[in-house]
Amino acid sequence: MEGLGQQTMNATGAGYPLASLYVGDLHVDVTEAMLYEKFSPAGPIMSIRVCRDISTRRSLGYAYINFQQPADAERALDTMNFEVIKGRPIRIMWSQRDPGLRKSGVGNVFIKNLDESIDNKALYDTFSAFGNILSCKVVCDENGSRGYGFVHFETQEAANRAIQTMNGMLLNDRKVFVGHFKSRREREMEYGAKVMEFTNVYIKNFGEDMDDVRLKEIFSAFGNTLSVKVMMDNGGRSRGFGFVNFGNHEEAQKAVAEMNGKEINGRMVYVGRAQKRIERQSELKRRFEQIKQERISRYQGVNLYVKNLDDGIDDERLRKEFSPYGTITSAKVMTDGGHSKGFGFVCFSSPEEATKAVTEMNGRIVSTKPLYVALAQRKEERKAILTNQYMQRLATMRTLPAHMLGGFQQQSYFLPAVPQVVMEPAVLMQGQEPLTASMLAAAPPQEQKQMLGERIYPLIHSMHAALAGKITGMLLEIDNSELLHMLESPESLHSKVEEAVAVLQAHHAKDTTHKNN
Repeated sequence: MEGLGQQTMNATGAGYPLASLYVGDLHVDVTEAMLYEKFSPAGPIMSIRVCRDISTRRSLGYAYINFQQPADAERALDTMNFEVIKGRPIRIMWSQRDPGLRKSGVGNVFIKNLDESIDNKALYDTFSAFGNILSCKVVCDENGSRGYGFVHFETQEAANRAIQTMNGMLLNDRKVFVGHFKSRREREMEYGAKVMEFTNVYIKNFGEDMDDVRLKEIFSAFGNTLSVKVMMDNGGRSRGFGFVNFGNHEEAQKAVAEMNGKEINGRMVYVGRAQKRIERQSELKRRFEQIKQERISRYQGVNLYVKNLDDGIDDERLRKEFSPYGTITSAKVMTDGGHSKGFGFVCFSSPEEATKAVTEMNGRIVSTKPLYVALAQRKEERKAILTNQYMQRLATMRTLPAHMLGGFQQQSYFLPAVPQVVMEPAVLMQGQEPLTASMLAAAPPQEQKQMLGERIYPLIHSMHAALAGKITGMLLEIDNSELLHMLESPESLHSKVEEAVAVLQAHHAKDTTHKNN
């Protein structure tokens, strides 16, 4: 979510390009007042802005400080970088000094294999000898340094000097790699080219009876093996897989072609290109997404969501009730600890059968309760529908004349109709008898939503008092049988309310961002 400080950055970047500083790695409790106290000794300050989340107002961990004079900003950068505020060393760099330079990657250097003791200040002190540094950062997680970082020099010449001098040098007894920064796209393209020219081969499923010597004997037939390794467990037994690194790509490719699917130790082995962990994870993610999309497509239009089930209804009874409408491929009542959760799913073999079942079974009383039956939807789909309904009502309200808004707001911003006296939501809940399906059916259609709203509104008010009217208005768009179920199931009501809150917050954030811009 965009921080409010983005406006300040753009404005000051254009008006005061050499007097605006970015201050990062801030503790979330650091305020503008703390920063003013820290930086004012460097010179007169025009403005300070700690960037915050637009909804929660929580600090995003960085700020912008605008000095009156560039010399004062430079003094602060030179003398205060990496000083500690609330237990954290701050990181200072020029703000918007040359955005084109930053985006181009010119002068940007990547360093890896850093000792964990090297922090931002140590990295800055080490590389400042080669030229003016725009920014410097060691990448960290909750456990500390991740062993790599970046230094962005003002000129490419300074970056080149740093690379020529420092690449392969020892820093705290560890040989570091220093090279030109490459974008993700550049790395992916380069990695893709390397993949096509692989030399390292992965072999699995050869069992426990294998060691380095025997594996080398088997695969030496395909070329010069630079290294061979069978992976062992703590007891010194083969874990059933290993690696062979060949002298060139052609030898490795031949080994894969000849040995994949062959038998070793009476087992069919897999032989293929060895993959790095990031590549394996990417492949698994791709396969998972593919399976997920196939499953969604397979059940699209044929899977029904059934709720407000009587406690005595099990899988067999659910299947029996829906079987007159077509061929059922699965019927499942969701349970918790052996007890029904009051809802389940019925999957038909065709969309036509599912549609007929929805038409015939929605609202029908089974055992003691009226069922709510609808096509099953993923959470993202439900939220999208709720968002669309809300935005349509909002757009309609904006086009209505002022004298008509009062009647419309009764739907969009629900308030219970209580004549003569104003009652608190808690009072509304007392004495009201529970609403049943028969009571609702006996009421005129125009009064049914009001009856449901009067009972749902106090429940929502207890969760989100400020948004209770809006949320109730949104939920009253839902089918009456589902609203009845929500009155009986706090979990179902809470889930729908949270979806509505997410819609309102997303709209508010978008609207606020639009106004700020």
